[in-house]
Amino acid sequence: MPQKRSGAEEPHLRDLWVGSSPLPVLVLFVSSRMAGLRVDFSVLLEPLGFVKVLEWIFAIFALATCGGFQGKTTLLVSCKGVVNKTVTAAFAYPFRLNTVEFSAPDPKGCAGTWTDVHLVGNFSSSAQFFVTLGSLVFLYCIAALVVYIGYNHVYQQNNKFPLTDLAISVLTALLWLVSTFVWAKALADIKMSTEANIIPGIGACKAPGTTCNFVSVTSMGILNLSVVFGLLNAALWGGNVWLVYKDTKLHNQWNRISESPAERGV
Repeated sequence: MPQKRSGAEEPHLRDLWVGSSPLPVLVLFVSSRMAGLRVDFSVLLEPLGFVKVLEWIFAIFALATCGGFQGKTTLLVSCKGVVNKTVTAAFAYPFRLNTVEFSAPDPKGCAGTWTDVHLVGNFSSSAQFFVTLGSLVFLYCIAALVVYIGYNHVYQQNNKFPLTDLAISVLTALLWLVSTFVWAKALADIKMSTEANIIPGIGACKAPGTTCNFVSVTSMGILNLSVVFGLLNAALWGGNVWLVYKDTKLHNQWNRISESPAERGV
């Protein structure tokens, strides 16, 4: 005969929702998902895990050196009623220089001869492409490290994970290469748009009695570093492709195909 459930028996999962509190259900759900967790930090000492840590670090450097830049261009202006007045145009990521305006030499605008002066060029698409890629790579590296450290046994047993990792690694290496070259070209144009050669293109400096002299522009060495980090990221992800490829069935199948009949008979 069926036995009645005793009061000490554990309640059904749906019964835990009673009391308008979903917390017990959430705890059971998370516990079931964490059941396969096997934390093993020794994976970080292996090539695949170690390179992933480097990719995570260099993605941060690429983000910081490009996205955190702030600079300014300074001119020395003399005009009606103004002698050697410093005017500046401050610019930063995402480098929409065409929205950056020089400060006026004086409140009267050189007796009306000084018009609004902007820098030239909009390089936001190249800069945002580079920084967005770095942000996505940063997040992916965190997710990959969680899998490597906590679920490496699942990664090794299920070939879908290495194949997915391989596809993402190939795509990321190509994107790093493309975005770095695009950003390097944009950086060269940014330098051209903020240095001394901008003065001939400033209409206000051509007004009678007005002279403009270039003073300085913020050093862009940190932006040069962002290009270097971009190339390093491309190289790291290119090497990572081989490391991930060795964990897939594709590599094992190729080894079996390349074996000679004599070797297979041994």
